[in-house]
Amino acid sequence: MKKNIHPLERGIRVGGGLFLASLAFWGPESLWFLLGLVPVATGLIGWCPPYQLLGIDTCSGKG
Repeated sequence: MKKNIHPLERGIRVGGGLFLASLAFWGPESLWFLLGLVPVATGLIGWCPPYQLLGIDTCSGKG
């Protein structure tokens, strides 16, 4: 798996995902907070499956 996410985008994904996941502790009681785990995982790994399928590569600056 070649990384296809720019480092800045990775940071934004991890931060936003952690915010969404934190809703489990202080927000409404529902399972929607689990959606926050997807951007955290893709941000930490640096690889996004939909980007791969669509041929998007923000890491190298090509689109």
